[in-house]
Amino acid sequence: MLKQALAQNGLIAILRGLRPQEAEAVGEVLYSAGFRVIEVPLNSPEPYESIRILRSTLPADCLIGAGTVLTPEQVEQVKAAGGQVIVMPHSDAKVLRAAKAAGLFLSPGVATPTEAFAALAEGADVLKMFPAEQMGPAVVKAWLAVLPAGTVLVPVGGITPDNMQVFVEAGVKGFGLGSGLFKPGMTADEVAVRAKAYVAAWNALR
Repeated sequence: MLKQALAQNGLIAILRGLRPQEAEAVGEVLYSAGFRVIEVPLNSPEPYESIRILRSTLPADCLIGAGTVLTPEQVEQVKAAGGQVIVMPHSDAKVLRAAKAAGLFLSPGVATPTEAFAALAEGADVLKMFPAEQMGPAVVKAWLAVLPAGTVLVPVGGITPDNMQVFVEAGVKGFGLGSGLFKPGMTADEVAVRAKAYVAAWNALR
């Protein structure tokens, strides 16, 4: 289902710093703009409560997940809050296995082909290339030449509506969007403007 959601719209909203009282309004503008995967990093204020609110207020075709998941215990807490996707900055096998055992979708962070192959062997659904600023489209192209057919690479870090094209041309099927889309303190209306700009850029490239 994670790959299907990304096939519909390859943009993942990363809401680092989101507060529970903002979650419903921000979630609604993102959904309206076309986002179908939303993640709340666990180093946000009361992240499990925000995940619970997003899951209870958005339609079922929008996947809600947690980012910056670092331990198997956090995987269980995400599941208990209604989260469906585990996103990690790294590829700790203990966390990968906990996520798969919990029946959750999994997007670990990888920065080398060795990590990418290891994460796929543990059942990763989507690979988060992090930080994307360090890698660039040439690395994407090289990885996709050797990774199994159908592997979904999602660059995260420094992605703007203007620099997506070179990554898409290299074979990327999605992006994780952080501070370019949402920063703590932004109103839902401000997020909506940025969300629409990203979606318009994404749709123009497809």
